[in-house]
Amino acid sequence: MQIVHKTRTQLVVEAIREKILGGEIKAGEPLRQAALAEELNVSRIPVREALMQLEAEGLVNFEAHKGATASEISSAQVCEVFELRALLEAELLFHSIKRLTEDDFEEAEECLAKLENAMAAGDAMAATGELNTLFHNKLYCRAERPQTEEIVASLNQSCSRYVRMHILLAGGIETAPEEHRELLELAKAKEVNKACKALKKHILSAKDDIKALLEKKENESK
Repeated sequence: MQIVHKTRTQLVVEAIREKILGGEIKAGEPLRQAALAEELNVSRIPVREALMQLEAEGLVNFEAHKGATASEISSAQVCEVFELRALLEAELLFHSIKRLTEDDFEEAEECLAKLENAMAAGDAMAATGELNTLFHNKLYCRAERPQTEEIVASLNQSCSRYVRMHILLAGGIETAPEEHRELLELAKAKEVNKACKALKKHILSAKDDIKALLEKKENESK
């Protein structure tokens, strides 16, 4: 019975997350539990649990007298989250790269092909979500750093909306495929330092592009 309940909650999490990341629910917009429960045809309990999980992901805020709202998008958060990602993901790659096997590279290649196809087809959810994460995680899979991996997973959840913004609005659709391909080739060649440098550049370049876009939007709204 508990398994069914958790599954229902996870489905609600995914539905609300998609609405926030897809822009259907705007930053700062109230998330009314009764309305969401009715729309998703569930009780308020899984909605409440889903909103708490999304709060942990950085997509929802709980405020006194206001309840749950979609998190505001800020250039300051982009800098902090992406700079942390650059440090920690480079650390994972450093410890993983020399242990990666031919099978690992084949799986990474397959994942990258799917990622490139999704990007070419304009499937932003696939290109910025699961496929992107799977590709990166495959390169980190031999790091044997479970605590770091857990922190990175949390950071990636927090910056999902920013990654999508980069692909759709800030030029990432032009640069990401080439950067991913370069990263994979350097990993295959066991070029540890060059691969880590390329990974940091990949993440920090995205940060700079998104920050510039957000600052432009912030200035326009003044």
